[in-house]
Amino acid sequence: MPHPFYALYLEAFAFILGACIGSFLNVCIYRMPRNLSVNNPRRSFCPKCEWQIPWWNNLPLVSWLALRGKCANCHAPIAFRYFGVEFLTGALFFAVWLKCDASDWFIALPYWIFVSLLVVATFIDFEHFIIPDEITWGGAASGIVLSAIFPDLHLSEGATAPLTGAMWGLIGAAAGYLLLRSVVELGKLAFGRRKLKFEKPEALLWIRKGEDADLTVGTDQMLWSEFFQRGNEKLLMDCAWVEIQDERFENVALQWSCDWVNLGARKWELNTTDRVSGEVTEVVIPREAMGLGDVKFMACIGAFLGWKAVLFTVMAASLVGSIVGVTAIAARRRDWSAKIPFGPYLALGALAWLFTGPQLVEWYLGLIARPQD
Repeated sequence: MPHPFYALYLEAFAFILGACIGSFLNVCIYRMPRNLSVNNPRRSFCPKCEWQIPWWNNLPLVSWLALRGKCANCHAPIAFRYFGVEFLTGALFFAVWLKCDASDWFIALPYWIFVSLLVVATFIDFEHFIIPDEITWGGAASGIVLSAIFPDLHLSEGATAPLTGAMWGLIGAAAGYLLLRSVVELGKLAFGRRKLKFEKPEALLWIRKGEDADLTVGTDQMLWSEFFQRGNEKLLMDCAWVEIQDERFENVALQWSCDWVNLGARKWELNTTDRVSGEVTEVVIPREAMGLGDVKFMACIGAFLGWKAVLFTVMAASLVGSIVGVTAIAARRRDWSAKIPFGPYLALGALAWLFTGPQLVEWYLGLIARPQD
């Protein structure tokens, strides 16, 4: 058993290491959804003035506090999220270290990688409603490889050798992907379309925005690509009038695909169309039960934690999501749940399994198996 001072030193090291990793995770959270390189420029920069921050102004936790959350160059506010991610990652690294016994401290390494993936996925999903493939598929591949290097990740399944570790990692990834994919497909069958009817015609505006577009109906603005996750969806509109490429049409029905808009026998390619405007009386919107990024994210979670964790994570995430939804309805704040993606719930469920999941399942099974008086 390590000396108390030595143990305290290692615990402090785990927290500091996590905070330093959190500083890099902030780079990933900011740059990845914007298709920016995470290593070019090598130094972090201010999002406002793009000043590259010297190392002495980029110390995890300390610099944000010392500078009072402001850029040292232009004095623009630096979001609390930067401090929060560093602190959260440090706390998770510390918690993982406490979870691991001194005899198998090495298992902390893959778990540290795993919680880092969860942090990046959560904060990107919160802000952009996407989880990049580098995190999902990349995380799933990393989980399988690390399962071979550290078979103890799946020790509960009897994995003791690299081959069996990789096999259980692959089974977990497949279970995570297939389970949530089946939920998506069933949800598509049951809730795949949403019809909106307006008592009075609402303003319609579609404007091309680089490779994407903005769609505004009334006061609601949406990103065009959000409707076409599969690529073959159709969006239908009944319009009082519409103007396409300076041509005006009255009382028509439009059928939109990802790249085209059809009006009867005529069609216009959206890549060469800058603007569509008009007034709409009815819209039929394609929708998914959840994003496919969540499906791939579950493959990542399953690769690291195994198939049992997949079942627990989905149930825990659904439970928390339901509680948030019911609370939002009770508080008459449906926007609370409507604006929160499912990825953070999955990350929370995965963390619950990592730290207390097996014990919770054992307690629950014992509870329901207890004979009734």
